[in-house]
Amino acid sequence: MASPTGPGPYMPRPPAVPEWLNTGDNGWQLAAATFVGLQSMPGLVVLYGSIVKKKWAVNSAFMALYAYASTLIVWVLVGFRMAFGDRLLPFWGKAGPALTEGFLVARASVPATAHYGSDGTLVSPRTEPFYPEASMVLFQFELAAITLVLLAGSLLGRMNIKAWMAFTPLWLLFSYTVSAFSLWGGGFLYQWGVIDYSGGYVIHLSSGVAGFTAAYWVGPRLKTDRERFSPNNILLMIAGGGLLWLGWAGFNGGAPYAPNITASVAVLNTNVSAAASLLTWTCLDVIFFGKPSVIGAVQGMMTGLVCITPGAGLVHTWAAILMGICGGSLPWFTMMILHKRSALLQKVDDTLAVFHTHAVAGLLGGLLTGLLATPGLTAVHTHIPGARGAFYGGGIGQVGKQIAGALFVIVWNVVATTVILLGVGLVIPLRMPDEQLKIGDDAAHGEEAYALWGDGERFDVTRHEAARGGVGGGGAWGASVVDEAMDHRLAGMGARGVTIQL
Repeated sequence: MASPTGPGPYMPRPPAVPEWLNTGDNGWQLAAATFVGLQSMPGLVVLYGSIVKKKWAVNSAFMALYAYASTLIVWVLVGFRMAFGDRLLPFWGKAGPALTEGFLVARASVPATAHYGSDGTLVSPRTEPFYPEASMVLFQFELAAITLVLLAGSLLGRMNIKAWMAFTPLWLLFSYTVSAFSLWGGGFLYQWGVIDYSGGYVIHLSSGVAGFTAAYWVGPRLKTDRERFSPNNILLMIAGGGLLWLGWAGFNGGAPYAPNITASVAVLNTNVSAAASLLTWTCLDVIFFGKPSVIGAVQGMMTGLVCITPGAGLVHTWAAILMGICGGSLPWFTMMILHKRSALLQKVDDTLAVFHTHAVAGLLGGLLTGLLATPGLTAVHTHIPGARGAFYGGGIGQVGKQIAGALFVIVWNVVATTVILLGVGLVIPLRMPDEQLKIGDDAAHGEEAYALWGDGERFDVTRHEAARGGVGGGGAWGASVVDEAMDHRLAGMGARGVTIQL
């Protein structure tokens, strides 16, 4: 069959495939972006909606859903170029839209990442992946969105939904873009050589610190909710956690902007670290509390994923096991032991312990990367000549850089989150009133998650009088028989005089 003579979709290189485009790189980046998107939608939406009390299932899931949608609009309007555009300040890029054909179909570029030596000579050119800008915008949006969704975990069960709607775009613009530009977009920490392979600092440390700060300013849940906040569906919680785990392949596998050798190492190390951390957390639960907690296993899985993220494609797999063990033990200690002894940690109501699972684990991973990053893998990924962990000749200097980078992210997030929330609080109350907190989803949205009775309260016979009256007959004697039968049935179901968790 003769080859086509004119332009078309089956030509070797039609007009839609310019010379610089690597279709394999582009395909993987789009797939990686989709994997990361699945972590938020539906992963964390499902996890949040099921890990909370039934009366907060809708509100918790919606906070994640809204954060995801609002981030996308702000991202393409101005956010992307503030994080990955031309340099405006050492820690911030110039704002601008990512909306036009001319911008989106051009080759992706991160202009501020060009690295120059002390004498002004170009050491490494700017980052220019072999796919269009649209793929870069999409992938980086997914990372930005999940940061806000993770932050929401600290505020579940009491934040005014209208305040959350105002907070999310402001935090994206004035906090996330600063961390992203400083560490990834060519800012001063990037140029200095601080290593954050895929977001241990930009995403996890920032979301954990900002979430803890926001929880302080918003205030706590009701006392009854703080004392008893059991999941309404543990099986769905595991399913949401599973989507988070598998989606992390895109999270860390997409970080090199190409399906290269570091991407392969990163995906393997990500899974190994998650498994090691889950097992470590579970074993500690058994040793100290006598039973393996399913919620604890999910938390351990998450801390392993977070801990490996700063160095996923830069360390040996044996080091990933070590990082997983550390990720499953130190956050376990801060959450299960230190938290109970610290007045500050006790005072701040961090609903899902995001500070422990993300801030502590992300900081730990960043420091371990400063020790364990191998010279071969680091040379493939970083622009700084000779960058490596302290155990491979990098000296204490790399660890010092990791500490300094973490301190910048921590301080900026504390200050920015505080200013934003105090500003929002002048217009919208940050916390729902107590009378609405007692009701939950129905007060916040006029909707409830399940057409079922029960949220841990005792059975109220008066709520079921209509159901009783509609069964059987025979006057007073018949009613008493029906009542007795109904009471017997409810008692058999464990619904009379006991507390039910749904």
